[in-house]
Amino acid sequence: MARPVLVESLAGKRILLIVGGGIAAYKSLELVRRLREAGAGVRVVMTAAAKNFVTALSFASLSGERVYDDLFSSADEGEMGHIQLSRDADLILVAPATAHILARMARGLADDLASTLLLATDKRALVAPAMNVRMWLHPATQRNVAALHADGVWFAGPAEGDMACGEYGPGRMSEPAEIIAAVEKALSVDTRLPYLKERFSHGAGQRPLAGRHVIVTSGPTHEPIDPVRYIANRSSGKQGHAIAAAAAAAGARVTLVAGPVALADPPGVDVRHVETAREMLAAVDSAGAADVFVGAAAVVDWRVEAAKEKLKKQPGDAPSLSMSENPDILAHVAGAGERPALVIGFAAETSDLIAHARAKLQKKGCDLIVANDVSPNKGVFGGDENEVHLVSLNGVTSWPRSSKAEIAARLINWVADELARRVSPKSKAAS
Repeated sequence: MARPVLVESLAGKRILLIVGGGIAAYKSLELVRRLREAGAGVRVVMTAAAKNFVTALSFASLSGERVYDDLFSSADEGEMGHIQLSRDADLILVAPATAHILARMARGLADDLASTLLLATDKRALVAPAMNVRMWLHPATQRNVAALHADGVWFAGPAEGDMACGEYGPGRMSEPAEIIAAVEKALSVDTRLPYLKERFSHGAGQRPLAGRHVIVTSGPTHEPIDPVRYIANRSSGKQGHAIAAAAAAAGARVTLVAGPVALADPPGVDVRHVETAREMLAAVDSAGAADVFVGAAAVVDWRVEAAKEKLKKQPGDAPSLSMSENPDILAHVAGAGERPALVIGFAAETSDLIAHARAKLQKKGCDLIVANDVSPNKGVFGGDENEVHLVSLNGVTSWPRSSKAEIAARLINWVADELARRVSPKSKAAS
């Protein structure tokens, strides 16, 4: 039999695999085998529930390592074993990641070996969710997922399909090959957690935006044509919501003005839901004075005079829509009398990205434009990753393609550094 070809990015890497309690745990056996074939070393930690589905002996045989499951092992914890396990790894992989594990991670609980090492680590975690479709779609789970995204946790899946319970929908654990591809991608960037890599530059334990008020707009706007139709932009709101969550994690008081999105509200954030551009502007104005404004929303530029009744289709006679220009929220905020100290806009373009961003920077009067290419082949709209360029009067800084949570953490770190560099005014949030 031919020896397996090693994946260069995994050769010599150390993966700490946490196995949660679900029927999908059987896939994790194949996952260990494939990781070992790719040249990675694998240590396995099993939760108590996981041992109801697979045995520790199976994982030990496939990994060639002992399996860990006891937080209070006298042999291991005499040398602070949970700390050593988490620090020795290049990446922590949780597969399957049950709803229970995600909830404990989001809340920072540490009541067993798995949850304790997840809290004690300085490395990134990649989770492969697996649960019933109703559990995945439940608002509590979606709140936890949003919080974990903001913390810099990476996700592989879940996939959509038939489940062991007989239902169909999102919640299936991704296949081992897909998870390994996500592992390779996660290991291709700095695996330190974003709040350790970025926020600790302001001092361990500090919240660099404490006392600041940050307003973020996110998502699309919908401009009605009639009671059942509307004009919209293709925005999921994932980037704007991640920025709001990152700002809250940095200690800011955050007002998020969100257009129609299918996302959970970020924890610790004052969310104001709107539909149209004019409603978004009114919500921004009513939020009060702010230190920072981040206009990440994809606001529709035009609106029509909406019909009060549904427009009926007439063969060969398409309705004529008379359009009016919507308010320019970004320019309005940048030109306001009590202008925020930092005004940041987004430029979503399909061509001449930097040139258009520079023109927008000057036209709108912003301090920074975050430019991204939203061509269909980029997968930015609706995706979990982004690739951005920071355009200011000082030049252009390009960041590599990363998760939107990572982009958000880096942007908030930039905001904190910029505010600290300037003469620090008394926070308007306290007024």
